[in-house]
Amino acid sequence: MNTNNKPWILTAKCPSQLGTVDAATRYMANAKNYINEIHSFDDKESQTFFIRVEFSPQDPAFDQDKLQLDFGQHAKKFEMEWQLRSPQCRPKVAILVSKYDHCLNDLLYRHRTGQLDIDIPVIISNHGDLRELAQWHGIDFHHLPITKATKVAQEADIVSLLAKYKIELVVLARYMQILTPAMCQHLDGWAINIHHSLLPGFKGAKPYHQAWDKGVKFVGATAHYVTNDLDEGPIIAQGVHSVGHELYPADLIAKGQDIERVTLFNAVRYHVEMRVFINGSRTVVFGD
Repeated sequence: MNTNNKPWILTAKCPSQLGTVDAATRYMANAKNYINEIHSFDDKESQTFFIRVEFSPQDPAFDQDKLQLDFGQHAKKFEMEWQLRSPQCRPKVAILVSKYDHCLNDLLYRHRTGQLDIDIPVIISNHGDLRELAQWHGIDFHHLPITKATKVAQEADIVSLLAKYKIELVVLARYMQILTPAMCQHLDGWAINIHHSLLPGFKGAKPYHQAWDKGVKFVGATAHYVTNDLDEGPIIAQGVHSVGHELYPADLIAKGQDIERVTLFNAVRYHVEMRVFINGSRTVVFGD
């Protein structure tokens, strides 16, 4: 078995039916591809089957085009929608941020240390505060101020930048703006947002202060795909931490930001590693 290289990844979904796991595993065996990791799930509610396979080719004559042609023909029998990612693939990610830098700093660190196998060619912000941070990392920074009157034009500028940099994933790393319905539709399925999760829910200004006033015992964070339903898109990852009476609002904020950083990192990693399937208003997530 060749373990020197990062694996290839194949994902697929199709209507639930007999032989779906065998359709992938038998093909891999016949094509001399060693399966390093495999996850599958059959959703009885939506009658949909999901599978993710990490594999390492063992045939010296392995050819990506041939695999796509051969497996494509094979997949048609099961009405499979499928994707293939090579080990060399590094998705291009744009980060949108306002003034809070904890999530941005974490993503940049994990990118720099190789924990996130991505390229970050651009950071976009409605404030100029984090320009030096972006420049220190050698990343283009675009300051696009926004007012109520300029919101549509500002989002059009963002869309243009996403096209210019050939962005494949947008990460809202505490981008403190509500996107328009048109922007949400444009980003459907390829934009991830992070926000605090407090029980009960506290909306409006200073949510952690509101939570402290009520004596909450848990703080958390939720990362989800962007939709027009504010903070209610398909959930990718969540984090939670218990807190006690000895913590004050500033302590709750610090705890919450720690959870936001880790939760957003997990969501981005799951997405770029093709571990997430959108399943209606929900997700199927094959963790590691």
